[in-house]
Amino acid sequence: MRTTEGQAGTDRRVNDAGAWTLVFCAWLLAAAATLGALFFGEVMRLPPCSLCWYQRIFMFPMALILPFGLFPFDRNVVRATFPLALFGGVIAAFQVLLVAGVIPKRLEPCKQGVPCSETVIEWFGFVTIPLLSLVAFAAIAALLMLAYFRSSR
Repeated sequence: MRTTEGQAGTDRRVNDAGAWTLVFCAWLLAAAATLGALFFGEVMRLPPCSLCWYQRIFMFPMALILPFGLFPFDRNVVRATFPLALFGGVIAAFQVLLVAGVIPKRLEPCKQGVPCSETVIEWFGFVTIPLLSLVAFAAIAALLMLAYFRSSR
């Protein structure tokens, strides 16, 4: 069965609508993570370590850039923000492994101020701030990848 030009256009709009929803969800996660980081720092007065600052450098721009890819939908914004999620996730994974003791403390980059391996908050016996960051970056990266491949070319 051959598709007509009208059906192809409809399929493209449906795919872009699904990709739009995925990018919107990624933006919601980035905005929530940004607000959470600001809450921990400004309201709870928890000083961020060096690795936390690097993760903020990758998370905060996504909360600002992703909405520009929504109105109208632009898959180039998805391509531009995916590396931010990827590199931020690598830093978050490094910190999670550092807190867990898998990476030796001698490799800890935080030489002054707050130690990167210090556990400030721990919910349910295992949920730490670095783990929340890793989950946020991984979820955003997955949503962006799905949106990119789902959108029309």
